[in-house]
Formats: sequence, structure tokens, C-alpha cells
Amino acid sequence: MMRLDKLLAHLNFGSRKEVKELIRKGYVVVNGETVFDDDFKVDEKNDEINVLDNEIKYEEFVYFMLNKPDGYVSATFDNHQPTVIDLIDGYERRGIFPVGRLDIDTVGLLIITNDGKLAHKLLAPKSHVDKKYYLKYDGKYNKSFEEKFKAGITIDDGYTCLPATFENIGEGEAYITIREGKFHQVKRMMEAVGCEVTYLKRVTFGPIPLDESLKEGTCRPLTEEEIKILKSE
Repeated sequence: MMRLDKLLAHLNFGSRKEVKELIRKGYVVVNGETVFDDDFKVDEKNDEINVLDNEIKYEEFVYFMLNKPDGYVSATFDNHQPTVIDLIDGYERRGIFPVGRLDIDTVGLLIITNDGKLAHKLLAPKSHVDKKYYLKYDGKYNKSFEEKFKAGITIDDGYTCLPATFENIGEGEAYITIREGKFHQVKRMMEAVGCEVTYLKRVTFGPIPLDESLKEGTCRPLTEEEIKILKSE
């Protein structure tokens, strides 16, 4: 059970003060009865709730696919830069956050949710969820890259990355799939083989591909099937 004013605030009908006013003016109907008490308790999953003649549905957890643009920080708050949360309107009070991070200049697929249990599962080191990136780079391709990535690239701090895949797709272009998420990992792996990444885009997260119909800076809810797939990872 949840207080009615808290529920409406979570669903972004306004601040707690604003939703109290909505309720007191008789704009909220629960199971066919107009409610005037803002502390009225509702069963958010089963009660029929109408606000201004529109039925509302409460979902405890929300899941979004965002096509992250350049210039946004993968965080819920930053003092100096806009964050990926700024790109998702209407969910400010739902506690959403990015699952993992993309560098500020990296674009592409980012999962946004308020499901902490799922996020922890997907990010746990033992989960080894594949992340595939498309990249452009300066430097000369060598056929040895595939074997070096497969064996595990040792980056600048001495850490040897888990086995990864390198797929050459053209001059200065490649796909790299990694199974972990060290700081600037793809860029540092490429530096280790004498190349500099000039463009980086995440194209898959686990088995979920980026919806190419999403323009950079836009998002959509994950489908039920996509949520099911992520939970099975």
C-alpha cells in the first residue's frame, strides 16, 4: 500500500504540494470513488486510479534504452556537465540511473532503470556481460590484433583484460567486444596495440542491440521481451 500523494508524485503529476492540491480539488478517483484525502492509502498494483479522467498505471521498475550522445556524463548528477538522466523526461522522482557507464565522448546503447537488483546482476564481474563497440581509429591494422585481443590485452597500468574479440571491418574501422568495463578500456586496449580511438559507439549490451531507429539523445522503453532477456543474462 502507498500514500496517494506519494504515488502521484512518483508518477510526475507534480511536486508533493501540487498533487495534494489535485487530490483536494477532487480530481482523483480510486475504484470509482472520488478521494479528497492526500494520505489515502492505495494498492498501487491493483486499484483503479484515475486522474483528471485518465487511468494511470504504476510500475515499480522502469527500463529504458537510450542512444547516448556525445557530451553527456553517465551519472545521475554532475556539477559541471549534463547527465544522461537529463535526457529522460518525466521520471525525475523514480530514482533512475544508468547501468554502467559510457565515457562522455562515447555514444550508443545505454540501459537506464531503477531496478538496482538487475543492474547489480548485469554489472557484477562474474556476470561477464558482453558489450560490443563500433570504433574508428588512427593507426595501422595488423592481423595479429585478433589473436592479441583473444589472448587478453595488457593495458597501461599492467592489468591484463579478459579475452575480447577484435573484428576488422575496413580501414581504420572495427568492432570490439569486451566482457568487463574498466575505465576507458577500449581506448586503452587500442593504445596497447599502437592505435588511437577517434570514435566509439556501443552497439550491443549483452544480447540487446541498439535500436538504430533511435536518434542520438532519444530513448524508448525496453520491450517485455528485452527485459526478459536481460533478466536471464
